[in-house]
Amino acid sequence: MNPVNTRLAPGLYLVATPIGNARDITLRSLDILANADVLAAEDTRSLKRLLEIHGIALNGRPVLAYHDHNGGKMRPRIMADLAEGKSVAYASEAGTPMISDPGFDLLRGAIEEGHPATAAPGAAAVIMALTVAGLPTDRFLFAGFLPNASGARKKTLTELAGVPATLAFYESPKRIAGMLGDAAEVLGGDRKAVVCRELTKKFEEARRGTLSELASYYGENTAKGEIVVLIDRGHSENISESDVTTALEEALKTMSVRDASDFVAKMLGQPRRPIYQQAMKMRNDDHS
Repeated sequence: MNPVNTRLAPGLYLVATPIGNARDITLRSLDILANADVLAAEDTRSLKRLLEIHGIALNGRPVLAYHDHNGGKMRPRIMADLAEGKSVAYASEAGTPMISDPGFDLLRGAIEEGHPATAAPGAAAVIMALTVAGLPTDRFLFAGFLPNASGARKKTLTELAGVPATLAFYESPKRIAGMLGDAAEVLGGDRKAVVCRELTKKFEEARRGTLSELASYYGENTAKGEIVVLIDRGHSENISESDVTTALEEALKTMSVRDASDFVAKMLGQPRRPIYQQAMKMRNDDHS
C-alpha cells in the first residue's frame, strides 16, 4: 500500500523498523517516514534502503545519522529542528529505538525542552522471542546484553537468579557458548531455556533445551546471526509459610485478595487455592 501523504504535527516520532523481514513494518510507520520533515537514523544506509524497498522518496529531506558516538554533537541540530516546529522521525537500524538501541538521550532531550514525542510501535526481537519460545510470558525481565567478562557475567546472573520471571537477554554468536555455560553454573543446568536466532529471517531458529544441553550444543556448534536467549524462571521447591505470609503482606498493600493471591502464587510457583485462603484470613484478621 502507498503511504498516506499528510502533514505531521511537530514533534519527535520514534519509529520501530523490521528486525529482518522488510515487510514487518506498520503502515503508520511508513506514513511517518514518508511525511516527516527530518529523518534521523542509527544507520542512514539501512534507513535509505528501507525507504527504497517501500517506495518512499526523500524529496530533498535531510537524513541525519544519530547514534551513541555522535549524539552529543547531533542532538542540538535535532532540537533546533523541533524548536522550529518540524516533525522529526528517528529510526533504529533494526527494531525499536531504546530497546538496546540508541534514542534515550534524544527522547529525554525532547521532553526536557517541551517538545511532543510519540512512537510508532513495531518489531522488537525480545518480544518476538517471547512469543515463539514457549516459556511463560506473564512476567519477564529484559536484561539486554550481559557483561563480556565471565566473572562479571556470573555476578549479574547471580543477582537475577531469584527473579520470578522469564529472563531475556541479547547475545552475540561469539559469546553464546560462554554465556550459556555461566548461566548453567549459576542458575542450574536443568533450568529450561530457548535460544532464538535470526528471527524473521530465512534461517530463523528456536532451539529449546536445558541450560546444560544448550551450553554443550553451542560449545560444539558455531552460531550465526542475531540471538535472543530466554531462560525460564526459577522454581523454588522449599517455600516456607513465612515466605508466603511475607509476600502476601506486601501484595495486599496495593492489591485485592484475588489479585494478590494470583500474584504471589505465580511469583513463588505455588498452588493458588491455599494462598488465596491464607490471603482471605489475613484480610479478615486486619478488619476484625
